[in-house]
Amino acid sequence: MRAFVVAAALSVILAAAPGFAQAPAPAPAPAPAPQAASAPAPFPAGAKYAFINIQRIAAESAQGKALSSRVQALNAQKVNELNEKNKALQTAQQKLDSGASVLNDAARAQLEKDIDRQQTDIQRFTDDAQKEVQELQNELQAEFQQKLGPIIQQVAQEKKLEILFSALDAGIVWADAGLDLTTEIIRRFDAANPAPAAAAPTAAAPAPRPAAPAAAPPAPAGRQGAPAAPRPAAPAAPRSGGAAAPAPK
Repeated sequence: MRAFVVAAALSVILAAAPGFAQAPAPAPAPAPAPQAASAPAPFPAGAKYAFINIQRIAAESAQGKALSSRVQALNAQKVNELNEKNKALQTAQQKLDSGASVLNDAARAQLEKDIDRQQTDIQRFTDDAQKEVQELQNELQAEFQQKLGPIIQQVAQEKKLEILFSALDAGIVWADAGLDLTTEIIRRFDAANPAPAAAAPTAAAPAPRPAAPAAAPPAPAGRQGAPAAPRPAAPAAPRSGGAAAPAPK
């Protein structure tokens, strides 16, 4: 075995974690009827090449699921906090709109100042939340790779492989099904790294929709209408490292 490289695997799963969504998630489609699992094809005797599906390992392994749930939990927490800030901003904006004709100059100026402060706070919170989620993603990706790497290397050495491809990165169009070692890697990975027991998990609910500030009527003289609260973008998944290997002939 001449060389061994672990691709960035967990980023696939982390990318699926709900971002700071502005709309509720659509209802899930009905689950398909379970099918009988077919026995994996035997590994071809004497084969020097094989491949694995990194996405499947991240999605189906106990470690991949556990680490993904940690990102989703942090993301949900940030969404809830953002919702509360949006509600407070909406309340202040409505108060300004409804009292434009009765508020004195001092009260109106103070309320406008509070709205500006809340908008700045929301933008700062959004930036900090995205950074915090991204940092957790990077940390868990490194942890995932550190645990997965030895398992992949052990299997490759046992089978005396010269090259082990990442099926998606290598662009494999066709290969003998027996060369796919994904299922074996998942089985060994779970055996060596069982997922930690979760403490009474609650059912995951779709992220609530942040309350957007109401559209303001023409603002009082000397002030433009307050801009709507910024819509935070979903955290970007880390990019997979390493050059793609050529497909075996």
